[in-house]
Amino acid sequence: MSAEPAANPSHALALVVVDELARCGVTEAVLAPGSRSAALAMALHDDPRLRLHVELDERSAGFLAVGLARATGMPAAVVVTSGSAVANLHPAVVEADTGRVPLLLLTADRPPELRHTGANQTVDQPGIFGRAPRWAADLGVPEDRPSAPGFWRSSIDRAVAEALGLRGPAGPVHLNLPFREPTVPATDDGRFAAAGPYRTPLDGRADGRPWTTVGRCPRLPDPDELRALAGRIVGTERGLVVVGETTARPGSILEFARAAGWPVIAEPISSARLDDTVVAAAHYLLAHAGFARRHTPGLVLRIGRTGLSRHLDDLLGPSVPQVLIDPDGAWSDPRRAVADLLVADVEATCSGLTAELALPASSEWSDAWHRADRAARSAIDAVLDAEVAPSEPRTARDLGACLPVGSTLVVASSMPVRDLDQVLAPRVGLRVLANRGASGIDGFVSTALGVALGVQHRGAVGPVVALTGDLSLLHDANGLLLSPDASQLDVTFVVVDNDGGGIFSFLPQARWPGSFERVFGTPHGRDLAGLAAFHGVGYRQVEVAADLPDAVLTAVAAGGVQLVHVRSERGANLALHRRMGAAAAAALDALT
Repeated sequence: MSAEPAANPSHALALVVVDELARCGVTEAVLAPGSRSAALAMALHDDPRLRLHVELDERSAGFLAVGLARATGMPAAVVVTSGSAVANLHPAVVEADTGRVPLLLLTADRPPELRHTGANQTVDQPGIFGRAPRWAADLGVPEDRPSAPGFWRSSIDRAVAEALGLRGPAGPVHLNLPFREPTVPATDDGRFAAAGPYRTPLDGRADGRPWTTVGRCPRLPDPDELRALAGRIVGTERGLVVVGETTARPGSILEFARAAGWPVIAEPISSARLDDTVVAAAHYLLAHAGFARRHTPGLVLRIGRTGLSRHLDDLLGPSVPQVLIDPDGAWSDPRRAVADLLVADVEATCSGLTAELALPASSEWSDAWHRADRAARSAIDAVLDAEVAPSEPRTARDLGACLPVGSTLVVASSMPVRDLDQVLAPRVGLRVLANRGASGIDGFVSTALGVALGVQHRGAVGPVVALTGDLSLLHDANGLLLSPDASQLDVTFVVVDNDGGGIFSFLPQARWPGSFERVFGTPHGRDLAGLAAFHGVGYRQVEVAADLPDAVLTAVAAGGVQLVHVRSERGANLALHRRMGAAAAAALDALT
């Protein structure tokens, strides 16, 4: 913290907030410029312990912070001015809430005497995000009194702890900060005379520690409950492990599956699709009525939240015994099918179960899943390899395969993440991230940029690449207005452009062609090469499917923000997916 004394109460609060954030280990802050937040903006700019990122659009700023937090696991602070600027954070708050992303919302506000008076840029900010924040507080107008610095520091410490999951899942925290004039570091801004420099000492703990240090220990499973579950597993040959989005490291999960002799279905964003323990073509296997009927499991161990394959959802109905392990006790059970919820650390539980089972096991049940997986994947690959023109599923498959070890792939909602789920082969060294909390397409560009900023600042060995559709790109094109401080940022966007909303072609509304194109297909006709030129982004287009890996790796090597453009057609994409499904079904029929 600067030795320079605070000029006024607003300046004092800003200095303390930034200092305490740094003491808590927060290293990233995002700012959308405004006047009421001036004290915070200047304090962040002047403190080298926090990297400051400036976004013109508050919605993009919120999602940039989401990306930073997803990449690093630490809360990122996002600072905005008062009024509608605060409301623009709401989409990011929704994603942080539902996706368990630690996020600190620092919203500047008018003082109480200006609220409910029609004063400019004044809205009712306390409580604006409803029940989404893990904790919310209005810190009140800063004053020069002895108890103020301790109150401010303690509040920041609690905010960081709550964002990281003090009483449940990680998520957003909202601190509303009313500032009176002057909001710049002056004793008199020309309109409002202040009493003089702030007199109360602002020092924190002498050793640089936070005012209040919060310790966290993983919640370990009860030994008796662990042994009982292990007993059920030993008595179940027809078992299945299903892994969705989770922060648990996958090694312990896969070791358990091998010890149990159970196959694993792992969505890409689990980052557990590492080896042949995983059934990568599960979507197609479960779409085959005969296979699904013959392979109904007797017990399922579920980790994380799933939701990419409706065929997997159909399998996991209430008649199938299911145990969900969640460290926070989150109720991830949309089908109301889970019979047992075990609130415990995932890695500790899986390691404990592996120890109870003692030796790796194999079974005809597991072998049958893997034989079917190999047959279906081979058939699907043959269909994709026969395509000369670029296609959406082949783009997902080849992109997932060609990225070097250590890469991070950020994937958009709608069709890109589903394509990746259906065609990504098991491989090591690929981390997959996505905004699947609320599964929206909003904020994708900013999230990917935030991930890249976070990953690269921590010395990642591989590149950051983003797989997106055209609508996700256009929806957050303002994210590319990130301040010039990000000029050294390296991220490659692979954009599958079918001129509209391709996922709707797979849904029931496609049967009504009269209204479909205008209200669901929503063609936009925008020139993505022109968009790239406007933002100073590198651009290259893929004309032949086989050229995608070289185009991506060339873009990555060029550095900076790059756009690899892959054109497709919605009708052809629908037909290709149907051919893939038919080929997989024929391959499974041939096994019986």
